[in-house]
Amino acid sequence: MRFRPCIDLHGGRVKQIVGSTLQDDRADSLQTNFSSDFPPSHYAEIYRKDRLTGGHIIMLGRGNEAAAIDALNAWPGGMQVGGGISADNASWWIEQGASHVIVTSHVFHNGILNEERLTSLRDLVGRTRLVLDLSCRWREDGYYVVTDRWQKFTGLQVSEKTLAWLAGFCDEFLVHAVDVEGKCMGVDEPLIRLLAQYTTIPTTYAGGVSTMADLELIRDAGNGRLDVTVGSALDIFGGTGLTYAEVVALHNSMNR
Repeated sequence: MRFRPCIDLHGGRVKQIVGSTLQDDRADSLQTNFSSDFPPSHYAEIYRKDRLTGGHIIMLGRGNEAAAIDALNAWPGGMQVGGGISADNASWWIEQGASHVIVTSHVFHNGILNEERLTSLRDLVGRTRLVLDLSCRWREDGYYVVTDRWQKFTGLQVSEKTLAWLAGFCDEFLVHAVDVEGKCMGVDEPLIRLLAQYTTIPTTYAGGVSTMADLELIRDAGNGRLDVTVGSALDIFGGTGLTYAEVVALHNSMNR
């Protein structure tokens, strides 16, 4: 299990928000856990110092491009970037120093995964540069991928069949457990066990991590096959559940 650091950008600033409250037409619904006075490069430099690769920069809405580039310039080749990625700009973000581009909404149309778009994007940047965001929510009979800032359900269920098929298009999966993301209320154990059982490529779990016990649960229930990202609970993002230093120490102890 590796610790994958994050830099979430909203309004050009580093923030930690409850992702499920982010809506285009209702600014008053947004729940912000933390808003930093430091530029994105401050955090990227910390991650670079600790040699933490494979973290992700997520642009939550428009107006975050300059902030994302600030982070990429501080840790070139060390971080992935997502949020508004499409065939029109994916190669450009790789040129700006992103190790990978993370995509969700671009490859869906009317709630259905568009295989033609996915294939074109894979061919454009290369399979080893592409991360599929399969962030999901529970709905009746399983976990379904959600798009458009996690507000719209698609018809794609996260299952053994889905994970096996999509693994042929990308290098990694990023999966936010949207129902618990940003709430520091504990992780989504059933989702963790599902991913650990069926994923065949590197997969990062995000959502609900609040204590060291949560990290240990991901390590154990994930059979060591899942990586993890931590946001709102970290002290560097105003949290009180975990210190950045102890999470890095756990990462180093497991990846010597």
